Amino acid sequence: MKWRGRRESENVEDRRGEGGGFGFPGGGGRIRFPMPRSRAGQGGGIGIMGLLIILGLMFLFGVDPGVILQGGPQGGIPDLRMPRPSAGQPGRPMPRQGMPESKPQQRADDDGRKFVSVVLADTEDVWSDLFAKKYGRPYQPPTLVLFSGMTRSLCGVGAAQMGPFYCPRDGKLYIDLSFYQELKHRFGAPGDFAQAYVIAHEVGHHVQTMLGIADQVQRAKMQGGERHANALQVRMELQADCLAGVWAKRADASKDILDPGDIEEALNAASAIGDDKMQRRSQGYVVPDAFTHGSSAQRVRWFKRGFDSGTPDSCDTFAAQSL
Repeated sequence: MKWRGRRESENVEDRRGEGGGFGFPGGGGRIRFPMPRSRAGQGGGIGIMGLLIILGLMFLFGVDPGVILQGGPQGGIPDLRMPRPSAGQPGRPMPRQGMPESKPQQRADDDGRKFVSVVLADTEDVWSDLFAKKYGRPYQPPTLVLFSGMTRSLCGVGAAQMGPFYCPRDGKLYIDLSFYQELKHRFGAPGDFAQAYVIAHEVGHHVQTMLGIADQVQRAKMQGGERHANALQVRMELQADCLAGVWAKRADASKDILDPGDIEEALNAASAIGDDKMQRRSQGYVVPDAFTHGSSAQRVRWFKRGFDSGTPDSCDTFAAQSL
C-alpha cells in the first residue's frame, strides 16, 4: 500500500503511554486490573478487599463496574468488534517486520501511528465525498484511539483481548496494534493492506451508525432470541466488510493507493478471521447459529462485492436472500 508521505488524520488519540491500565493524572503510575484465577491455577485470586479496591478505582475513573463482571463492553449496543484471533490463546509475542511494536511510552511519530493516521485520513476523504454527494449531509469522522492492554470507552472497558472495536456511544474506534502482530504471525494474514482493511471495517461501523443502521439493527435484535440476534449481527458485520471494500475502491481511484497484491492481502485477512475458522481453531467444530461475524467465504464475498462496485448501494446485506 502506498501510504508514506501522505496526509495524516488529526483524529487519532494515542493512549499507549497509559500501558495496560488506567493512568493517574501526572503520568506517574498506572493501575492494572488483575483477574481472579481459577482453582485449577496457582494463587487464590484477588479476594474481596482487592475487588473492592478495583471497584472503587473504576468508580473514580468513571468506568462501569459491570464490565468486570460481564467481561467487556456492554449497555445495549450492537457487538461491533472485530474478532480477536488469539482469544484464550495468548502465546508468545513475536516480532513484526515493517510495523513497530505497541509499547507504553511509544513515540508519537512512530510508523504505527503514522500508518493508521494515513489510513484514517483516506477513510475521511472517501466518506466525506460520499456523504456530500449521495446523502447530502456532512460526514462526521470518528476518532481512532490507540491503546495498549486496556482502556476506557463509553461502551465500557476495552481490552486488547477483544480485538479492534467501534463504540457508537462515543464515536470512536479502538485498536491495540498488537492485533496486527497476531493477524500476521498466528493467522497468516500479513501485509499493510490487511491492516488497513481492519481499520476500514471499523470505520464501516461508524458509517452504519451515522446512517441509522446500527439503531435499526439494535431494535430488531430485541424482537427475537439469541439466534435471531446473531443472524442480524452477521449481516451487520458483512455490511461493514462491504463498506470497507467500497472505501478501498474509491481510495485507489482517487489516490492510487494500491500496490499489486494488496486486495489479496485484505481478502486473506477477511478469510482468516471468519467465524468458521475461528470456531474450528478454538473448539474443533463449527456452530453456524453461533456466528456473529460471518464465515470466511462470506466475509471475502462481501468485501469483494464492495470493492467491485465501489458503491454502498451494493452493500445491503439485510435485503440479500443469500449471504
